[in-house]
Amino acid sequence: MTCRSVVSLVPSLTEAVAATAPGLLVGATDWCTHPSGLDVTRVRGTKNPDVAAVVGLAPDLVLANEEENRPEDLRALREAGLRVMVTEVRSLEQGFAELHRVLTEGCGLSRPEWLDTAEHAWARARARLDVRAVVPVWRRPWMVLGRDTFAGALLAHLGVHNVYAAHAERYPRVPLPELAEPGRADVVVLPDEPYRFTADDGPEAFPATPAALVSGRHLTWYGPSLAEAPDVLGAALSAALV
Repeated sequence: MTCRSVVSLVPSLTEAVAATAPGLLVGATDWCTHPSGLDVTRVRGTKNPDVAAVVGLAPDLVLANEEENRPEDLRALREAGLRVMVTEVRSLEQGFAELHRVLTEGCGLSRPEWLDTAEHAWARARARLDVRAVVPVWRRPWMVLGRDTFAGALLAHLGVHNVYAAHAERYPRVPLPELAEPGRADVVVLPDEPYRFTADDGPEAFPATPAALVSGRHLTWYGPSLAEAPDVLGAALSAALV
């Protein structure tokens, strides 16, 4: 199917489409920060898209994700007659498969070279670590990675085992005294999104545990950043454990 215009409601997919066919995107969310300088119509956020604005752009395809976007918004877009493709990404393998599906089946593009490069990078990546980790994604309240998450799968591939990987919830709320208990984890992994943890905001809550400040884009995005993610994440983790 020929696709001439796309609106993406997922930052990862926005970057993936822009890197493959720069002129295809006509709309994206305010959270779509890559590539820098992206000049398209902004349609608010992933959780509160301006449905009327998306419909007004009359795209051939709207890209969404089952975790990042609300069912009611996607239903409204479909009821308006738009074609909506929804991804599910909870593992590294699923991420690569969904990227291929979106770009080739959804957008009608040839499989891009960067996707092969990213797959090869992760195929070559080896678990250089063997550590237990707590991975907060929010504070006030504290929330961490639980079961079946893409970020957890990436870390596991690198030898970082999520303490809460068997939790019943995917993003459980856990009291800080439990998270920071000495001996609970070998390292606390603090990404800069969705909550922006920094050297001055996060590590102080875990005085007994080394903290690794990592790029949220390389940990949670499935797109061109996957090609360099093994090295970027590996370096940040190794530095924290010296």
